[in-house]
Amino acid sequence: MDFHVSLAGRGDRSVRIYRQLRDAVLDGRLRAGERLPPTRELARRLAVSRNTVAVAYDRLTADGFLTGRVGAGTYVSAELPAPKPRKAPSVRGPQPTAVWRSLPPPAAEAPAPEFDFRVGIPDTALFPLDTWRRLLARELRDTAEFAHYAGPGGHPGLRAAIARHVGVSRSVRADADDVLVTQGAQQALDLLCRVLLEPGDRVAIEEPGYRMAKLLFTSHGAEVVGVPVDGEGLDVAALPPRTKLVYVTPSHQFPLGTPMSLARRTALLAWAARAGAVVVEDDYDSEFRFSDRPLEPLQSLDRDGRVAYVGSFSKTLLPMLRLGFLIAPASLRDALQHARQLSGRHGDLPAQAALAGFIDEGLFARHLRRATKVYADRHERITATLERVFAGRLRPVPSAAGLHLCALAEDETDLEPIAARAAAAGAAIQTLSDLCGGFPQQGVVLGYGSIPSASIDAGLAVLDEAWG
Repeated sequence: MDFHVSLAGRGDRSVRIYRQLRDAVLDGRLRAGERLPPTRELARRLAVSRNTVAVAYDRLTADGFLTGRVGAGTYVSAELPAPKPRKAPSVRGPQPTAVWRSLPPPAAEAPAPEFDFRVGIPDTALFPLDTWRRLLARELRDTAEFAHYAGPGGHPGLRAAIARHVGVSRSVRADADDVLVTQGAQQALDLLCRVLLEPGDRVAIEEPGYRMAKLLFTSHGAEVVGVPVDGEGLDVAALPPRTKLVYVTPSHQFPLGTPMSLARRTALLAWAARAGAVVVEDDYDSEFRFSDRPLEPLQSLDRDGRVAYVGSFSKTLLPMLRLGFLIAPASLRDALQHARQLSGRHGDLPAQAALAGFIDEGLFARHLRRATKVYADRHERITATLERVFAGRLRPVPSAAGLHLCALAEDETDLEPIAARAAAAGAAIQTLSDLCGGFPQQGVVLGYGSIPSASIDAGLAVLDEAWG
């Protein structure tokens, strides 16, 4: 066999051997009828166990690429399709619909920068991983509970725990039956789109606002319209006619950080009742509050059944857990349950059960108290440094919650090249213009979930130097 097998890279060795031999057969580098070396010999060449090679050979034989001849060895099968040249597939293959062709490609995951001011990333070191392992192991010991399909609403214990938690901490009016467990807030938004929107329906979003929500609404064929935000939140008077859904972040506006005033909340609910529209309230990180009790959520003020309340544990715990929830008006409950069942059944039940225990045993509240103190210190440090070092250039927007803060530019300086130079020097900093559409603004959005307090001054010094 002239073809060379390499074990460079990661992954199961037998799988890598299988793939390389399979590809060599398909593209003609191993020809029909060619004899392969015995498993013992190839294992010696590759310095692996004979069983590793045997597993690859067995799978290739089962898939029809190889045949074994008793007493004669292993050969490439004669009945194979003609080898195809190794070249990229034709671009004239199946194409997605027009809306998907219009969306930008997903951003590639980049390694963490030296000074990580990226937005929406919690500090993984604060998460009590040993406690989580214990809770998850406890649930996995009782495999009978998770050996079958479950209801689309999610684990009953978690639904009840969420209802109690948001009732106490956020005054949200809900019981367990009102809670739909999702794989993060993004899936909650997707489910609402599925049951509420037809192609061409108008959706209003905050401007500036959460880019992933805008892309999601667009992917469902909605006409997405940006509505300006000021110091009191969304400008209700600017909502366009025929709007069917409004997406807002009233507790901690993303990305500016200001809360929506009570007057604006009341006005938005009155508008929704008149227009017959649904208000989606994304309460994405209000658990981390540094001062003052937050204003009542829209959901608790709603008397007309117009608010769908969305929450997530991605920022309070870990993004990898992909756990969130949706509390919607009762009139949407059955449709949302159907949509959840059709799109993903019920999610990771052992993780949901573990989270229920985490909440019910008071561990979640303890974690929030500890993390809030850490984030409050980072928030204060960034604010103080901006006021001291960047006076006259950046003005921090007052905020009292969350994992990021925004600072507006004091002049018309283009911050995109400055952020690019800072990124090249190791500091990842997002500009406000990245989150704007029709109402461009200049500023920076600084996440502090993933950067240690001791690194904040050095990271902002990189931005100062990049300013030139």
